[in-house]
Amino acid sequence: MKTEKEKFLAGEPYNIMDPELAADETHARRLCKQLNELDDTATTEKDHVIRQLFGSVGQRPWVQPNFRCDFGYNIHVGDDFMCNYDNVILDIAPVTIGDHCMLAPHVQIYAAYHPLDPAGRDAFVGLGKPVTIGDHVWVGGGSVILPGVTLGNNVVVGANSTVTKSFGDNVVIAGSPARVIRENVPVAK
Repeated sequence: MKTEKEKFLAGEPYNIMDPELAADETHARRLCKQLNELDDTATTEKDHVIRQLFGSVGQRPWVQPNFRCDFGYNIHVGDDFMCNYDNVILDIAPVTIGDHCMLAPHVQIYAAYHPLDPAGRDAFVGLGKPVTIGDHVWVGGGSVILPGVTLGNNVVVGANSTVTKSFGDNVVIAGSPARVIRENVPVAK
């Protein structure tokens, strides 16, 4: 029989109150606190904590306070990842972010959700769907990206957008729910 953590890592429904997963969350919260309390001049220390917290990290990550996540080890970022102030990533499932991506302040990325059936919620069942963000993506301030969303390369998400579905490359999306407002965005070289 699988443990709750094994179910969690396999992307299956799991009990969110499991003690082993709770310990993982506590560990991530401690690393987030440590990261959030570091001065901007402590670049080596920040880099070290980010690499302890995230599952994988490219070159030159930059994360501003106050950053929050559930587990951290389900977050994978490429080179030159820039995460501005007060961002939240609920990494119940993998959250993969490509190279040269920027998250403006107050961005929230949710790979977590719960059952529609109240009995499942009452039983503390957790569910997750991966979120994937391509290269050269800019997510505007206050935006929310929901579970299961994939954004292609060179996407710009307008401020205060709610991204409920996936979008391909080279578009500007905005609104709640987000929709394409411009196509053929210039491609990064």
